[in-house]
Amino acid sequence: MKKIRYAIIGAGTMTQEHIQNLSIIKDAEVVAISDIHRQSIIKCKKILKKQVLFFKSHKELIKKNIADVYLISTPNFTHLKILKDVLKSKKHILVEKPLCVNTKDCIEFKKLAKNYPSIIWTAMEYRYMPPVAKFIQEIHNKSIGNIKALSIREHRFPFLVKVKNWNRFSKNTGGTLVEKCCHFFDLMRLIIKSEPISVYASGNQDVNHINERYNNKKPDIIDNAYVVVNFKNGVRGLLDLCMFAENSDMQEELLAVGNKGKIETSVPSQQSGKSSSEIRIGLRKNLKTKKQTIKVDKKILNAGYHYGSTYYQHLSFIKAIKKKMKAEVSLQDGLVSVAIGEAAEKSIKEKRLVYMKEIVN
Repeated sequence: MKKIRYAIIGAGTMTQEHIQNLSIIKDAEVVAISDIHRQSIIKCKKILKKQVLFFKSHKELIKKNIADVYLISTPNFTHLKILKDVLKSKKHILVEKPLCVNTKDCIEFKKLAKNYPSIIWTAMEYRYMPPVAKFIQEIHNKSIGNIKALSIREHRFPFLVKVKNWNRFSKNTGGTLVEKCCHFFDLMRLIIKSEPISVYASGNQDVNHINERYNNKKPDIIDNAYVVVNFKNGVRGLLDLCMFAENSDMQEELLAVGNKGKIETSVPSQQSGKSSSEIRIGLRKNLKTKKQTIKVDKKILNAGYHYGSTYYQHLSFIKAIKKKMKAEVSLQDGLVSVAIGEAAEKSIKEKRLVYMKEIVN
């Protein structure tokens, strides 16, 4: 079959990761990119292994009609407007997380996309990190019995530098717990197989970006938080986030406890240089332990910052296109992950438990 042709809207850091991953997938190719930022375009040209078309406007790119997929990798606050334009193409869409900066916009887009003839996929690549994917599989296979509690820790580096550092302000991103943590709220919902009913969060901006100013405005994004999400089936999810912990061996750590045992895994930080991690299952009965090493090809690891997940997500996306399957990560998935993040941000601001019905009517 022919290669899937990607046109990418936006040329920033995440686009550069997508380009590197698509370059090692034989069934895909990048044919066009649109952006107005010269330095970002120069960086993309350096890592591209072939000539592609460049456009200053995503509307010009769409008008050319040369792609099978439109990958939207622009600042969060631009997503809704661009998505509305891309819908007219009726081509497949892969939109970077978060779907939109708030739940209201997600709901609006979901209504507009009703009966869309092609795939719309929200890029929640953390699902596809090899140790995380195995962790999910074991839980769903009841390796620890019925899950009762889930804990996710991410201790990492601060937000990356972006064009004009648009990501320093919540109005542009939705806030840290939307921008960054929609990944983890998506994982919670996927793993627990239930819908969130309430959220309680405690967090603050304690270290990062405090001395920065943009047009005399101070960044307002939090850099650490604890978030508890209560699910309809009685299971609780806990997120422990710290974004001034760049000297960590493990960037993400996940554990779940069931009535029969406990499962643990972790994702190495980029600086650790590790290409493998471990799944550990400890059973209560007879105190038996099962361990498995999960390895990732170095070529895949070197294609980005997300421990191979971008590569494996593209493989699943391309498979869905070729086999005419539904999106594994739907608009509803994208919407709810944003809604949980929005509820958590509200909980911190108002110092109270927030019910999901306040966010999603």
